[in-house]
Amino acid sequence: MNMQYWRNGWIAFTTILFKEVRRFSRIWPQTLLPPGITMALYFVIFGNLIGSRIGEMDGFSYIDYIVPGLIMMSVITNSYSNVVSSFFSTKFQRSIEELMVAPVSPHVILLGYTLGGVARGLAVGLIVTLMSLFFTRLNVQHIGLTVAVVFLTSLVFALGGFINAVFARNFDDISIVPTFVLTPLTYLGGVFYSISLLPEFWQKVSLINPILHMVNAFRYGILGVSDIHIGTALMLMMLFAVVLYVFSYRLLVRGTGLRQ
Repeated sequence: MNMQYWRNGWIAFTTILFKEVRRFSRIWPQTLLPPGITMALYFVIFGNLIGSRIGEMDGFSYIDYIVPGLIMMSVITNSYSNVVSSFFSTKFQRSIEELMVAPVSPHVILLGYTLGGVARGLAVGLIVTLMSLFFTRLNVQHIGLTVAVVFLTSLVFALGGFINAVFARNFDDISIVPTFVLTPLTYLGGVFYSISLLPEFWQKVSLINPILHMVNAFRYGILGVSDIHIGTALMLMMLFAVVLYVFSYRLLVRGTGLRQ
């Protein structure tokens, strides 16, 4: 009986995950191509045109310095948007009710949707990384750390997208957080600059921004330089992942925003 329970759970998990992967891969001109084109424009404008006038930052050319941040920006945005749009659509169409009454663990539902978002985030991150090779050369300093950071970051924002979808009441609600929270935090998260350029007070304020720690940890994995302590960044990411997962699980168990 226990073996059958796990087998059914695994089938349900892979079904949800594969559905999510097929969802964004089937419409790749809308989900995978636009982020690559957008980041290519960033490389051209900020990297080549403006970067040539800025010069070096922390001992690296400006385009080398911003590439890790731009990769992380694409991972964050796409991990979040994939889950929030997919799960809210499921809720809006009332098909979530079938999952809620099925003999499927809430862990299975949550992991299926969030790992689907992680898959899209990593796919876009890989595309942007390959495109960056046309503009610069990447010499990864710490491959294990780089992989761990990008996975944890993608997971954190996939869970954030899930929470946004649970509380959203209409399609306008799913754009509020990305527009007024996610975008400002990303642009102020050290993607385009080192916080060492800021006055001391604003350096301390910037440390409140979790994206700053994620971007710098990823930059350290690739370039070997960072404005923050890497151990602290990893602990924060793991803490955020655990807290958001537990919170998402409790929302799913209670049926918050799901049962009409």
